[in-house]
Amino acid sequence: MESKLDIIVRSTEIDVNGHVNNAKYLEYLEWGREEWYEQSQLSYETFGAMGIQTVTVNITINYKKECKQGDQLTVTCRPDKMGRSSYVLKQEIFNKQGELCADALVTSVTMDSATRKSREAPEALRKHFD
Repeated sequence: MESKLDIIVRSTEIDVNGHVNNAKYLEYLEWGREEWYEQSQLSYETFGAMGIQTVTVNITINYKKECKQGDQLTVTCRPDKMGRSSYVLKQEIFNKQGELCADALVTSVTMDSATRKSREAPEALRKHFD
């Protein structure tokens, strides 16, 4: 399943170069992942009941086109790869014209809430990667 989240660039997200600051893209991606988790019925509470948390361990991002104040953007998120405890989500940010502004591969790990060690990903998460 692919989720989509629409956002509008605000003035506080612009840097001295007049476009979205590179760090803000990471925040947009996080919002997009949260949308995917919610739509996949994998909320913090759901993971908490399983005794796990998810932790981002790597983000590889490519900046393709600048975004400016007032731009309407769509952040997408979909499953890419699943390992034992790690998994990768593919994310993209498009502008209103459908142009790719950024893409990223985000690797996360499922972690046991009590031991704070990696733990095998639960079936509730795995099923989204089939």
